[in-house]
Amino acid sequence: MRRGTVCEEAGEVRGSAWEEAGEVRRGLTVGVLGVMEVAVDGRPVPLTTGKLRTLLVVLAMSASATVSMKRLAEAVWSDAQPRYSRRCLQIYAARLREALGREWIETRQDGLLLRAAPDAVDALRFERTLDRAAAERGSPRERELIQQALELWRGQPFEGVSSRWLEEIQAPRLTERHLTALERRAELDILAGRASDTVPELSEQVTRHPLRESLCLRLLVALDRCGRQAEALRWYGRIRAAIARELGVEPNRDLRRAHADLLAGRPLDPPGAPATGQGRWGHRPGQYGLNRSNLFGRPSR
Repeated sequence: MRRGTVCEEAGEVRGSAWEEAGEVRRGLTVGVLGVMEVAVDGRPVPLTTGKLRTLLVVLAMSASATVSMKRLAEAVWSDAQPRYSRRCLQIYAARLREALGREWIETRQDGLLLRAAPDAVDALRFERTLDRAAAERGSPRERELIQQALELWRGQPFEGVSSRWLEEIQAPRLTERHLTALERRAELDILAGRASDTVPELSEQVTRHPLRESLCLRLLVALDRCGRQAEALRWYGRIRAAIARELGVEPNRDLRRAHADLLAGRPLDPPGAPATGQGRWGHRPGQYGLNRSNLFGRPSR
């Protein structure tokens, strides 16, 4: 948007008569862990304008808390804010009230508030559930809570919503938590003797994130525990090639040790084994955002 204009047309909002069969979640729900989904009392509410979607998502990520007009303007327009950004935000808020119902968007002295419980937003429920799992670490409840959180994940966060703040700050943070949860679930399943159950998911995620060495290590361990050492060695070759091509270095010490153990026919340390050196399950900071799904294919069966 060019600075100096009032603001773009807020757009039409169309409702839907569709209602999900079975039990309907009452009130407003916002889904952002994948393609954006908005519903009121179970009825989808399509938002046809990008700025409306962005504004609602930014408010949803702080559900039940006031978000300042300054923060909203930065999230909605980044560096291309219109001269009358506050007025534009007020117009968009009015359009959201028309779409959702007036009770959901509240104007405060210097901002807006979405009157929805945090659990009504899948990203917030995802994080709260993982926090509960962390508090239950080592108990039978931990794996159940991790599974509940992972079931909320439908795809790339904020898909179809344009905002630098969401793309550069919120999406990487959520992706990191998602991958960490996947790794922890894999650890628990391998320890419980269900290594074969983890291989399909780990293979898919390593294909997407071949530079995340902690994830790669878990795949090698899972394959080893299934007696698929040859396949683990093929995966290591692909992982090593991807790391060398993208970073110009060798895999970390944990992966190199796992490779040596595979070649020597030694069983790999199970997840949760006491850490040695820099840690069996460590990964380089910042690797979560490097999606290189085209770097290598899946190993042949």
